[in-house]
Order: sequence, then structure tokens, then C-alpha cells
Amino acid sequence: MEYVTDDTPLDRLYLRALAIRYEGHRGLWMPIMWHLALRGYPGAMIELADWFSYYASFEGMGTAADAFSAVGLYRRAYVKGDTRAAQNLAVSYFNRGDLNGYRTWLRRAARAGDTEAKAQLRYFELRLPHRQARKIGRLRPMQKRDDVI
Repeated sequence: MEYVTDDTPLDRLYLRALAIRYEGHRGLWMPIMWHLALRGYPGAMIELADWFSYYASFEGMGTAADAFSAVGLYRRAYVKGDTRAAQNLAVSYFNRGDLNGYRTWLRRAARAGDTEAKAQLRYFELRLPHRQARKIGRLRPMQKRDDVI
């Protein structure tokens, strides 16, 4: 999750929606995220796209032309300057087996300044050490260079 201050009303609303979703506060997080996404708030677009793409098949991800599909939301957030959107879209493509899309969006994230994407692009591995990689047959053991979360 990114670091957000509560300087503006949109930031405060975004933090409230995150607290509802992840910390169990009272309320509905989805309408707040839609409100923010329609106003062009990149963090909300990424949260919605992550939620849409979690269980979606490759066709269910949508296209970049559809502004409110997962791919469209990621792309719009990336265009607004959030490098995390490109990184998340790259991982979504990897999880669905589209290695061309994975490399394309990983390259875009690296060009935008994401240091993690630069490191991944340097090694460009077709096997990764996370649970989703096991589902598509691209699991590898953890290595020293991997982040320990």
C-alpha cells in the first residue's frame, strides 16, 4: 500500500475506504472507491482494478479501451503518474500467462522509475516465487534476492 497523507479531502476519503476494507471499520468501501476513481484518484483506481482482477480470467480483465475494466483502470492510473499501476498490471498479466504483456508493463514501470520493476526486468524471470505462479506452473523456490515480506 502506498503512503498517503490526509492533506486533502480525497486523501482522507481514500484512507477511510482503506480502513473500512482492511481494518474492519464500519461502512462500505466500494462506493467510496468508485467515487474517488470517477474523480481520477489513482490509488482508488488501482484498488478497484486489483479487486476486479483477483479472480478474473484473462478475458475478464477487459481491455485498455474500456475505462472501467481492470486493465483500463490500471492504465488510467499509470497515465496519471502512479508507477504501482504498471507493476500491478504486469503481475496480473503474468498470473494469467501473458508473458508479452508482463514484459511490456514491467518495462513501462521500470521506465517510470519503479526500482522493484527495474530489478525484476534485469533478471526477467519466467518463474516467480509466489502462490499464483504455482497455479500456472511457473513456481520457483525463494532466492536470496527475493523480498521477504
